[in-house]
Amino acid sequence: MTAAIESADAADPDKPNVLFIFLDDFGWRDAGFMGSDFYETPNLDALAARGMVFTDAYAGAANCAPSRACLLSGQYSPRHEIYNVGTSRRGNRKHGRLMHIPGTDTLRTDIRTWAHCVRDAGYRTGTIGKWHLSNDPLPYGFDFNFAGTHSGSPPRGYYPPHGNIPELADAPEDEYLTNRLTEEAIKFIRRQSDKPWFLYLTHFAVHTPIQGEPELVKKYEQKTPGELHDHPVMAAMIESVDRGVGRIIKTIESLGQTDDTIIVFTSDNGGYGPATSMKPLKGYKGTYYEGGIREPMFVVWPGVTNPGTTCDTPVINVDLFPTFCEMTGAALPDQPVDGLSLRPLLAGEADPAFQSRSLFWHFPAYLQSYQRIDEQRDVLFRSRPCSIIRNGKWKLHEYFEDGGLELYDLEADPGETTNLAASHPQDRDRLHGLLKAWRESTAAPVPTEPNPDFDAADEEREIARRFKIKG
Repeated sequence: MTAAIESADAADPDKPNVLFIFLDDFGWRDAGFMGSDFYETPNLDALAARGMVFTDAYAGAANCAPSRACLLSGQYSPRHEIYNVGTSRRGNRKHGRLMHIPGTDTLRTDIRTWAHCVRDAGYRTGTIGKWHLSNDPLPYGFDFNFAGTHSGSPPRGYYPPHGNIPELADAPEDEYLTNRLTEEAIKFIRRQSDKPWFLYLTHFAVHTPIQGEPELVKKYEQKTPGELHDHPVMAAMIESVDRGVGRIIKTIESLGQTDDTIIVFTSDNGGYGPATSMKPLKGYKGTYYEGGIREPMFVVWPGVTNPGTTCDTPVINVDLFPTFCEMTGAALPDQPVDGLSLRPLLAGEADPAFQSRSLFWHFPAYLQSYQRIDEQRDVLFRSRPCSIIRNGKWKLHEYFEDGGLELYDLEADPGETTNLAASHPQDRDRLHGLLKAWRESTAAPVPTEPNPDFDAADEEREIARRFKIKG
């Protein structure tokens, strides 16, 4: 690269850097600033206090790959067609009345991501950690990739060997993966200290395997359990992330970039049910109840957000695409973008567009249970084929196997305990009409083909067996 080109690439003082911290399976209550009574997140808490916390922020889906596809594309799932992790049927083929919609497991390369747009606006873009949408993130607008592959979890855990990730072939045997990703993030920021940069730090943590640093696990084993949270290994994993965030923030401070760096923090779906809790929300990763899709989120935007503020307007991860473009001065692409820029909310301004709009989820597939089954619609699947809409305080679930409708008033009942579909027919029918119109507008596929392997008697036996275990 010539000196002239280097000069042309030098940082524009009007272009803030962006640090986007994106966690995996980190639940709505899993940080101190969201009310955890056991996990310790002092660095995240301090950052959240510097900006705006969103109380009603949502993922685009209840599990990893489809949520990340929504995030990167700015599109709801019927547009990018990633509906599940993988395309094969999940769960026992004898259970479930319908054939699922397989979709795809790779984000199409004709879809421009916010990374494309931000790079075109003069930024150096980097992704560090979990990618999960293809074999290589570089064709999707990133200049730099570290450890991003199609893998949805640490290939062999949080300690080496790390399987087919070339960048981690040199990992010392005692190196904890979360700490290595922190080191690489610091190196990336230092390398780009004279240019505007956008770093997508997408930790594998706290995805399974539930595996913490031994000294931190021991610390939490000796700590008094909380009423909400009490899992020492999950607590250790979370503290490793938080310590890393603290080190990254100190690096930014040492480079004199604090006032020139926007920080965004959120997660891809609900917390891992067997190890954590989202109460009072119902559900966990894989369910479309609130605990499966509502996320912790904050934004620190110097000069825009006021410290210590909160926002209870419902937002969703497709909103980050236009938000990132506005943060960086990037142009929106010539393709559907389903989100709205969050800048008015971040600046404390009223925006009617947010008050009137609906949020949508579409899951035309099956996702089997794990060992926890107490906060899902039935004991065999965390989710069966469904569509969901939130409009204002109202949330409607539609389940395609039996035509079931569930209506909840989230202001009065955030735990989705009382189905009001029968007692509030006008609200039910209004939301159902909006949901069906949205599906038509996005060509969302609804499964209707019967499953030839379905065995009603076997399904009933397995349900009875699960209930017996549960009881």
